[in-house]
Parts: sequence; C-alpha cells; structure tokens
Amino acid sequence: MGIKTELEKKDKRTCLYDKHVGLHAMMVSFGGFEMPLQYAGIAPEHTAVRERVGLFDVSHMGEVTVKGPEAEKYVQYIFTNDVSGAPDGKVFYGMMCYDDGGTVDDLLVYKMGEQDFFLVINAANIDKDWVWMQEQAKGFDIDLKNASDFYGQIAVQGPQSEQIVEEVLGIECKEMAFYTCKSISASHNPLIISRTGYTGEDGFEIYASHAYINDCWDKLIAAGVQACGLGCRDTLRFEVGLPLYGDELSHDISPVMAGLTMFVKFDKEGGFIGRDALLRQKEEGVARRLVGIELHDKAIPRHGYAVLNAEGEAIGEVTTGYHTISTDKSVCMALIDSRYAQLGTPLQIQIRKKVFPGVVVKKRFYDKHYKK
Repeated sequence: MGIKTELEKKDKRTCLYDKHVGLHAMMVSFGGFEMPLQYAGIAPEHTAVRERVGLFDVSHMGEVTVKGPEAEKYVQYIFTNDVSGAPDGKVFYGMMCYDDGGTVDDLLVYKMGEQDFFLVINAANIDKDWVWMQEQAKGFDIDLKNASDFYGQIAVQGPQSEQIVEEVLGIECKEMAFYTCKSISASHNPLIISRTGYTGEDGFEIYASHAYINDCWDKLIAAGVQACGLGCRDTLRFEVGLPLYGDELSHDISPVMAGLTMFVKFDKEGGFIGRDALLRQKEEGVARRLVGIELHDKAIPRHGYAVLNAEGEAIGEVTTGYHTISTDKSVCMALIDSRYAQLGTPLQIQIRKKVFPGVVVKKRFYDKHYKK
C-alpha cells in the first residue's frame, strides 16, 4: 500500500483529522497525508463493511473540474474510457495514460452536464496529475481547476449503506443506480453523491465542503456506523480484485498488463493519449501480466516477494498479498512473465527463506455485491 508507520513532517491532514484522533485511530503516512490505518482493528472493520456498513475518510483524494465548450472533447482525449453520448449523472472508471501506454493514474470521471465533468484522482498523484492535465489542456476551450483543497469526501460502504445514508443523512439515494451520481443540496449544503466505492460492496461516496463532511461524519458515528481505516480499505479492495495505483498500475504497468482492457475503448472517436501503444500491446501481447495466485499454505505473500516457476526460476513479483479475511485463504496479485499467466499454472512464492507452492487463479478472490 505504500503506507509508512512513521509520519512525515510534510504530511497534510484531511478535514476529519481531529475526528480520527478523537477516536484514537492509529495514524500513518499515506499519499502525502496523515491518515487513519485502523480504529477497532482491520479485521472487525473489514467485517463491518462486508456484513453491515462502514465509514471511510477519503478526503485525501484529489478532485479536478473540467468545464467549457470542449470539456467532453478534452476528457475523451486524456481518458481511456468513452464518455461520449452518456447521460448526465453517469460515472466512468478508466485510466489516463502516457504515449507509451504507461499509466498516469486510474480515476473516476463524473459527467455532471454536457460541459461539466468532475474527475477524482489518487491522493499520491494529485501534484503529478495536475501538471500533466494542464499540459494536455493546451488548445482546448475549457476551464480546468484543481478543486482538491475545497472538497472533503466520505465513503459509506456495505449492504446497509443505502438505509444509513437515507435515514441518518437524509439524502435520497434509493433510486440511484450503480455508477451514477447527482449534484444536490442537503440542509442548504451543495454536495455530489455517487453510488460508487472501493470495497466490492454497495455504497456511496459524498463530496462536499469540509464543514458539511464533518457534520456527516458526526451523525454517522453517533448512529453507530463503524469508522474504517486504510488497512481494511486495502483488504476489501484486494479481495475483489480492484487495483491500487503504485502496486497494480504505474508508469511501468499499463492497463493491458493489469487486465483492465475492458476500460480501454480503442474505437472511440478521436482516440486518446496512449491508444496506439495500448493497441499494440493488446494485439501483439505483453511480456508481463497481472495474475491472481492462491497458495496451498497459510503463509502470507507480501508486496515485492519473488514469484518462481515450477523449476524455481524467478518470473515476477507479488504486488499485493494477504490471508483474506472473508475467505480464509492466502492469495496475492502478482506481475509475472506472461508465459505463466494461464489459469491453473503451478507457481511458487519465495517467502523469506522458504518456497511455498501455489496456482494461478482469477484475480477476484471474493464476489462483488454491487446494486445493479
């Protein structure tokens, strides 16, 4: 995850920092922010989201607005997915790529209106993404703004999230379909709410002013919703095969290598940055692929551990690994030589001085439970 247990002097704090301290959260350094790793513990927080509902501070994420006559044209140019012709209120997942196909970042794009888009980017990439997005904006008739400092953001995730958002926050959300959003006013506070998340469960993400996000947090905690930290955010996303930038995606790991080609629309009008390189990768194949691996033992594969073939030769390394909380299995995602990526291929993982046998499996280790 790139989490550091020692805080850095330059780390920023989100608008909910005092709430975390008040709940005695274990704070860590992540993406340039001082963030909660856990409150009650990773396992109970993870279970709360899978079985009931959990509350996350995701105010460290970045937000960029794109408005103007050529807003859609610009988004199409920098984004791998296709937003053309979509109705207002639709949310898209995809990537921004370099010319060589490497990943600048993965992000969500909210279509708020015909000339109004809201982009949500990763916290650790805000500065880098903003510089890159400004460079690509030259020649487009748009108003591009980095609104990251204005917005606070919370995620309410789990099978009871719809009921909680409606009853505790007074926000109507039952009618919202998966990956849709709306801009509304609640108690005279403008906000954006989307039926999205990073856990594999039904859930909502709310973007609003710092004051309103603090008010929402207090109401949800008072209602008994479990506060959740980055620890279970990682175990939850990992179990359902969702990538984390820096582990499963990077400048060196393209969407094709990561198995995310379904979010790359090669035939959309006008093309996009990195299209030709990604199309070559799709047609000619890539040297490395991201796979899932299940161990036959309870040993835990960690980021950076070597993956070996049956003969003991190094063929790649683990990107993320856990003994899963929901399924009680030792599994990992790993970037390996494509020749060994077929399902059922026997492999081994070097864990300290021992080698543990395993097999290539699907990257989704637990079924998603989204509301369609």
